Amino acid sequence: MSEYRKPLPVIDEHSAPFWKAARERQLKLPKCTSCGALRTHFEPWCAECGAEGFEWVPLSGRGKVWSFCNFHKAYFAGFKDELPYNVAVVELDEGPHLYTNVVGIEYAKMHIGMPVTVHFDDVTPEVTLVKFKPA
Repeated sequence: MSEYRKPLPVIDEHSAPFWKAARERQLKLPKCTSCGALRTHFEPWCAECGAEGFEWVPLSGRGKVWSFCNFHKAYFAGFKDELPYNVAVVELDEGPHLYTNVVGIEYAKMHIGMPVTVHFDDVTPEVTLVKFKPA
């Protein structure tokens, strides 16, 4: 694996289960044990009801493109050789939205509502990024 030059996520006690699941090729999010809301933030409280109890649950890994754009500027040097690249919001079948990249497709062929499935990208020995590809 060559040196990874793009920004990496900050993994802390709250987000570690998400990144561990990604390394194991699973997509998991915290689910509130009080109201059942799934969330994409990794704080100990629920944004819906304020409760602090949650459990990490596996998700299907399926969804659809909710929004997307193409970046033509390298805001970080590690992206300069990949310009332009897409940034998308995927609405998971279970409801939450994730910011991500869609791989394996030309930008001109992407569209709102396009079905996608999770793709795990091992970028370092410690970090696997969650991306999506056309379903």
